[in-house]
Amino acid sequence: MNLNSRKQAFINLGNFLNKYTSQNIDAATEEKSQADLLNQAILNAITHNKWFTKEDIIYNLKHWSNLLTTENINTWIKDYNFKEENPKTVAIIMAGNVPLVGFHDFLSVLISGHKTLVKQSSKDQHLLPFIAQFLIEENKNFKSRIEFTEEKLTDFDAVIATGSNNTARYFEYYFAKRPNIIRKNRNSVAVLTGEESPEELKALGEDIFRFYGLGCRNISKIFVPENYDFDKFFTAIYDWNPIINSHKYANNYDYNKAVYLMSEFKILENGFLILKEDTAYASPIACLFYEYYEDINNLKEKLNQDKNQIQCVVSSLEEISDLDFGKTQLPNLTDYADGINTLDFLIKI
Repeated sequence: MNLNSRKQAFINLGNFLNKYTSQNIDAATEEKSQADLLNQAILNAITHNKWFTKEDIIYNLKHWSNLLTTENINTWIKDYNFKEENPKTVAIIMAGNVPLVGFHDFLSVLISGHKTLVKQSSKDQHLLPFIAQFLIEENKNFKSRIEFTEEKLTDFDAVIATGSNNTARYFEYYFAKRPNIIRKNRNSVAVLTGEESPEELKALGEDIFRFYGLGCRNISKIFVPENYDFDKFFTAIYDWNPIINSHKYANNYDYNKAVYLMSEFKILENGFLILKEDTAYASPIACLFYEYYEDINNLKEKLNQDKNQIQCVVSSLEEISDLDFGKTQLPNLTDYADGINTLDFLIKI
């Protein structure tokens, strides 16, 4: 199974997802049956995990349709010389906090010519099997390259595992003798100056609320200058207020608000988001931590010292920002989780 055939299967997947998310599936083609299967997979996903919504799943599928193009894939892999013989089996232990959160690892293993042994999260079990079957129908050789398991992992050569800080300790012990990438908890932050436009702050709302804030690329904390005007921030993000209509999100909002008030913490809130001054990076669901800064250079040094806790930084300040506002949930193929280049890892095993 050569590289060109692997690439073409993923390009075809991107084309299909583009038509699907654009509602441009021709009823008279085989794509209609594929669309029906994807409809069912999405329904199963949102029935099984109440944090998943059709809107968020479509958002993610649309993003992948934009990434899986000939130009993007060729640009991504152009500097790599993948081995075509003796493929290794790479186990992938996936998280389930957002839909298809492990797809980049899945793609990386297969595009590099290896076999994948996937252990999915119980929270996200329906979407990736559809994609795997699509790829197999595009190229039957994928059938021997893709395996799913719910059992204890055996017979693999390397592992990519994503979990909490607690599970990472188990992973590090269990997989110590195999080549591995072990990912832990990370959070993303925004650095505000007070000079942001309403459009920039509105885009920041996308970074905060998409996927209910459950992703490591969601903004969970903002750094603001002294005397920052939070009214401008609350006004700009108001379009996200329907999020409180989610029963699970509302329960978290009410619970955290009650805990903070009973503990006599000072909070700011607008009916769907709680702001709390806190030095931590990981804020609870429906909450956003904030911290004041005096000197931007000192803050830059702090963020560098804490880089192992941070996934990405958004800001209008170029010297401190990884991304523009509104882009945290739209990573490129070269935006590797935790800054660890997956393809570099895979060509060395």
